[in-house]
Amino acid sequence: MRTRVITAVIALAIFLPILFIGGTILQLTAALLAVIGVYELFRMRQIQLLSYEGVLAALGAIVLVLPKNPWFSFLPVNTEKWMLYYFVVMLILGLSVISKNTYTFDEACFPVLVSLYVGVGFGNFVSARMDKDGLIVLMFAFLVVWSTDIGAYMFGRKYGKNKLWPEISPNKTVEGALGGILSAVVVAVIYLIIFPAKQYFDHSLFTVALMTIVLSVIGQFGDLVESAFKRHYGVKDSGKILPGHGGILDRFDSMLFVFPIMHLLGLI
Repeated sequence: MRTRVITAVIALAIFLPILFIGGTILQLTAALLAVIGVYELFRMRQIQLLSYEGVLAALGAIVLVLPKNPWFSFLPVNTEKWMLYYFVVMLILGLSVISKNTYTFDEACFPVLVSLYVGVGFGNFVSARMDKDGLIVLMFAFLVVWSTDIGAYMFGRKYGKNKLWPEISPNKTVEGALGGILSAVVVAVIYLIIFPAKQYFDHSLFTVALMTIVLSVIGQFGDLVESAFKRHYGVKDSGKILPGHGGILDRFDSMLFVFPIMHLLGLI
């Protein structure tokens, strides 16, 4: 526990100032986190990051994370950066030709999905911060996820009896999941009273509170998805970069699902 607390304090001391500063440093940090996320997934599958598909998956994730301007301003005005990402996908698929079909389509799907999963998640994180009220939106997202995690742990520990999904995550309970949602809504309502929902999210307090329920559920589902990856590959943590916490994906698994859904709901 002491190691977890020390790591959390150091990580927050580094991460929170980057959130406040925003701009280039936040974009590069997000790109770095995305590359680490790609590395962690490749490590689970026992593939080197410094391989043909590993390098391309990392490049694809970077393309999805960094905004077109200024990073890809060399592209024609009417060309979306998604086309540049698709070019990376074409290069991955082309390995089946170069390898004379020893590298299959099924194998190519792994680096493509990895780059999408990590790149779109961190890309929406960057997009959220670029808005004029981006810091307020980002903090809302983090508070929803953090309060869900803490609430789920506390309620699950005290009241947990019914397993939520034992085949994927044996320690999670239905009571904990519901407690996480309740905690997220309470924290979100308090936050939205301080930062009015209509002003910063263009929705009523009631509407954003309902969206908070959705985001809390989605965040917990993102956590379960990453747990499924680890169980499939037989690893306890996605990595070791954060002592006591595991890897980057262990800390951002919920965020990688929450940020895109916030975009889908119009909150970003």
